[in-house]
Amino acid sequence: MLIREIISYLLMGAGGVFAIITVIGLIRFPDVYIRIHAAAVVLTISAVLVTFGVAVYVWELFLSTKIILIGLFFLISNPMATHSIARSSYQQKVALPRVRSVDEYADYLERGEK
Repeated sequence: MLIREIISYLLMGAGGVFAIITVIGLIRFPDVYIRIHAAAVVLTISAVLVTFGVAVYVWELFLSTKIILIGLFFLISNPMATHSIARSSYQQKVALPRVRSVDEYADYLERGEK
């Protein structure tokens, strides 16, 4: 087994572990905002690790470059998409937590309207 294959298996395995952590977070966390956070952060790391692992496994210049670009696109697009979902959920008052000690986002929105 080549060193390149071992590195790719490690990257893909780490990505799989982060994907499992994402699923556990989506099931266990109490409200939609924390679940979105888990999906944004941990799932992005998982996808990037898997794509980089595949790029190392394939190890051809053009194909690996394409796969890395897909990983970079996911690295940029997934946090932006989950941020949009969280923002629209907040504005629509979808499943707001009952007890919020600090709501800085409401203050931010009020400043923007003035």
